[in-house]
Amino acid sequence: MVIYFTGTGNSRYCAKKIAAVTEDTVINAGELIKSGKKGSFSSEKPYVFVAPTYSWQLPRVFDGFLREAAFSGSRKAYFVMTCGDDIGCAGVKNKELCETVGLTYMGTAEIKMPENYIAMFDVPDEKSCDEIMLSAHKLISQAGKSILGGEMLPERKRGLADKLKTGPVNTLFYRLFVNAKAFRCDDRCISCGRCERLCPMNTVKLVDGRPQWGEGCTHCMACISYCPEEAIEYGRKSVGKRRYRCKEEN
Repeated sequence: MVIYFTGTGNSRYCAKKIAAVTEDTVINAGELIKSGKKGSFSSEKPYVFVAPTYSWQLPRVFDGFLREAAFSGSRKAYFVMTCGDDIGCAGVKNKELCETVGLTYMGTAEIKMPENYIAMFDVPDEKSCDEIMLSAHKLISQAGKSILGGEMLPERKRGLADKLKTGPVNTLFYRLFVNAKAFRCDDRCISCGRCERLCPMNTVKLVDGRPQWGEGCTHCMACISYCPEEAIEYGRKSVGKRRYRCKEEN
């Protein structure tokens, strides 16, 4: 069973590609989180958890969802993490998660995909995105074949910098940056409500036809990236930046 969390579609893309190789079912954890439901899963095939990398770890909301979920059947668990650069020591945290929920850790695949965190970084141009996706497809296929064969996913050796990123830097990132205070909407808004529908945390609500952001934002970038009019900005940091969502999701 392939269970994924996504913001702009990269991890959904990976999940579907992995499932195509392993001939498995795909579950959108974001929909369950949005509806307030806890996960209860049963699978004879290994569990595959697919998610973006948020500050060199699984998104905390997805980590929390998995910790509260019930798993029966297979005890093997694979992780596939999409990233704009690297995943740091996320594999160590994923192994700890498995130990907590009673699953056997089978490794973490690191899949570099187009950068989508426009609250801080620039999105590559379309040609660069296509090249990144081409390389990513090969890695996804390799991961899928390893999972199908029941093999451990190979992981590169991590250094001190990786440990710092996944440890104290992650803590500071959430403490200082992960909130919705900087999101705003301008007059291009057409009140379509897409931002509200896509927000997995129910942070975005339309008030008098305009989105307003409350508490609990996880910085998935779905609202700003899927806005059809590009009417949403993140302070001044996103102004003039190219938006990104996985082509499969256009």
